[in-house]
Amino acid sequence: MLSARLLDTDSLPPGFTVEIATAMPSDAGEQRPSSQAPCSANMIPLLSATRLTGTPTAMAAATLSNGADPDGWGWVGNEVLRTYSDDGARRAMTDLRTFIGWCPTVAASGQSVGGSYRFAVAPGPRLGDDSIHVSCSSTSGSGTLECDSILVRTGTALVVVQEQGNEPDGDQYLTQLAEAALGRYQTTGS
Repeated sequence: MLSARLLDTDSLPPGFTVEIATAMPSDAGEQRPSSQAPCSANMIPLLSATRLTGTPTAMAAATLSNGADPDGWGWVGNEVLRTYSDDGARRAMTDLRTFIGWCPTVAASGQSVGGSYRFAVAPGPRLGDDSIHVSCSSTSGSGTLECDSILVRTGTALVVVQEQGNEPDGDQYLTQLAEAALGRYQTTGS
């Protein structure tokens, strides 16, 4: 069972909690990158890596949180594991890089203050067979939140750790959690 390979409180820094997801949204399927695709708000889940192209054979997810920040701002993120029966993990990573190259900025529709999202491939740790750090920020009015992700491909699997709506520079746990998630996935394999 893939959920048994997710991070648990024993593999997380002190103060973190884990809540295993009981339902998983589907990924984007065979929606391939196209230079004709508009950079619209419906691209935000693909650009932020909350959804990926391809169809995994199995998925598991957990919400990770830490409310112990001395500044009073808790850290919230998630871990998602995806396994594929073919080369889907490699294609999903390639497609993500392509999408970000085409749509580095997307206007957030439906916001009265005219917000936007910015995406980039940022420097990050080199993990697994391939890894990518997706830098994501959303701006609305004078406020900015970050939603960075680290994706690691190991064989036919993807290990993804994402922060969700944290303050700028709130990614202090991202690399540490990605390394822990990859380690847990690898050591709990059959």
